[in-house]
Amino acid sequence: MISVEQAREAVLSRIDQLAPVETDALDTLGRVLAEDIVSDIDISPFDNSAMDGYAVQSADVADASEKSPVVLAVVEHVAAGSFPVVTVGPGQATRIMTGAPMPQGADAVVMVERTEALEAEGGAGGTAAIKAPVKHGENVRLRGEDVREGDVVLSAGEVVTPAAVGLMAAMGRAKVSVYRKPRVAIVSTGDELVSIDEYPGPGKIRNSNSYSLAAQVIAAGGEPFILPVARDNEDDTRAILSRAPEFDLMVTTGGVSMGDFDVVKDVLLQIGQMDFWKVAMRPGAPQTYGTIGGTPFFGLPGNPTSTTVGFELFVRPAMRKMAGFTALDRPTVEAVLAHDVKKKSDRRYFLRGRVTKTADGYSAALSGSQSSAMLTSMHRANCLVSLAEGESFYSAGSVVTCIRLDIEEGIQ
Repeated sequence: MISVEQAREAVLSRIDQLAPVETDALDTLGRVLAEDIVSDIDISPFDNSAMDGYAVQSADVADASEKSPVVLAVVEHVAAGSFPVVTVGPGQATRIMTGAPMPQGADAVVMVERTEALEAEGGAGGTAAIKAPVKHGENVRLRGEDVREGDVVLSAGEVVTPAAVGLMAAMGRAKVSVYRKPRVAIVSTGDELVSIDEYPGPGKIRNSNSYSLAAQVIAAGGEPFILPVARDNEDDTRAILSRAPEFDLMVTTGGVSMGDFDVVKDVLLQIGQMDFWKVAMRPGAPQTYGTIGGTPFFGLPGNPTSTTVGFELFVRPAMRKMAGFTALDRPTVEAVLAHDVKKKSDRRYFLRGRVTKTADGYSAALSGSQSSAMLTSMHRANCLVSLAEGESFYSAGSVVTCIRLDIEEGIQ
């Protein structure tokens, strides 16, 4: 058996980024930019009002107050989307809406709450009482204040956020180049499997692993393709695994242990290359990795939790590297173990647990049965409690590392 670190190195050293694709701006959310995004305009494209109110010359209202308002002649009414044509002179004001261009001559905006329209409801020809002073530039958004024409606003390698999508729209970028989502083939193996909508008869179980894996692929930013179940014979398994080159990555579940009908390893050796078979970990020591026609191949164990954990440790980071991310792993926290745990000393354990915040840091407790056949404790878990090789007993109060399943990786 090889260590978890050796297995991850073997996997990630052979994973390459996928080619960029041009994508609709809204579909880039959460993906990695493959190009710099340069602004074709200033943002804001003109000086504009940050408030509904009156555009004024600040010197005119320097002494304005509630008790002694300054009365100005209103020369124009400017709405957002229109453009002022009248210059504001001394003793004058323009009624202005949020986002409307600033008129010539005005250098500040008094918010409407600090004014009173005295005649004509603020229209041209009326007057307005200004009840508070404003400083030069107050409540004015300047041209190019956010972005200048020619600025690199978003850089290749950045992960697209909702705000970044908004910036793309502001810069007129309807199409943007991002790294392609990995297309992941999912194959469950076993004569015992029936479909999700079939009632299992004697000796049969529903194919839940394909759906768990497909959900993990989606959560990791990929596109899952659930292929037919590979039955426990070499011909059927070979026919399905031979489809690996149609995809960016193939994941199987089951058929990689030492049972009489576990044929995945044999087929992999016939049609591809196997880099490793066993990893010193629990759950899921029989983790298999190789390639078929150049496509990375992951043979995960068949027990539901072993499948889920194997995906988290090996498949997910490989997918993220393909998709252009540099932060491949979920964050970890150090936590105090809430109870004693016994383990085999020759392998790394990844126990399903719940980490909670305490006054002094974090506490970690197991989320239920650690049987690899049981998925409910995986559902309840928000972390994997990682217990290193070389130890056979962790007492309550020990400090352990917890891999947070409820927190995404760093944005890079």
